[in-house]
Amino acid sequence: MSKQKFSLSYLNEDDRAYGLAGMMVALASLDAMDRVATISIDTQGPMVEFSHEYYFSGSPSISPKSTWDNLVSNFHLTTSMIVGNILARTLVRLKEEAPQDIMKEVYSQVEEEGRDTCSLESDEIENLYNHALNKAMRLFRNPRLHPAIDEFARVLAVKRSLSGREVMDELHLLQLI
Repeated sequence: MSKQKFSLSYLNEDDRAYGLAGMMVALASLDAMDRVATISIDTQGPMVEFSHEYYFSGSPSISPKSTWDNLVSNFHLTTSMIVGNILARTLVRLKEEAPQDIMKEVYSQVEEEGRDTCSLESDEIENLYNHALNKAMRLFRNPRLHPAIDEFARVLAVKRSLSGREVMDELHLLQLI
C-alpha cells in the first residue's frame, strides 16, 4: 500500500465517507445521536445538520449557567466529532497514525473555538480536548470495530444521505451502538 499524504481537506469521496462515519461513531459513543437531524456526504457545507436540541440557545426562564453548560456540551460534541473524523480517516481507512502536524492544527482550531464560543480558559480547553481524544483513540484503535466502521462508510457512500433515525438504525445494525 502506498502512503498517501493526509490533510484536513478530504482526499476523495471514500475519505469523506470515513470522516462522516467517524463523526457519527464519536457522537454515538457520547449517546448524542438525538442531536443529529440529517447527514449527507454530498453537501458542500457541513455534512451534519443538527436537530433543534443542539441549537437551543436558552430562554429568559432558563438560568445563564444552564445555557452556558449547553454551549460547553455542544463544544465537546463538535470536538469529539472532529477528532472522530480524523481518526476514522487515518486509523481505520489508512491504517496509520494521524500525523502530528494535523493533530496540532486540529487542536489549534479547537482552542480558538473554545475561547470564542464558550470563553473557556486554555486548561479547560486542553482537558476537554484530551478527554475527547482519549475516548476517540480507544474507539478507533480497537481493531474489532474497524469492519463495522468500514461497512458504515460503505453505507454512507451508497445511500449518500441519512436521517438521524436512519443513522441510529445503521449503527445499531452494525452493533456500533
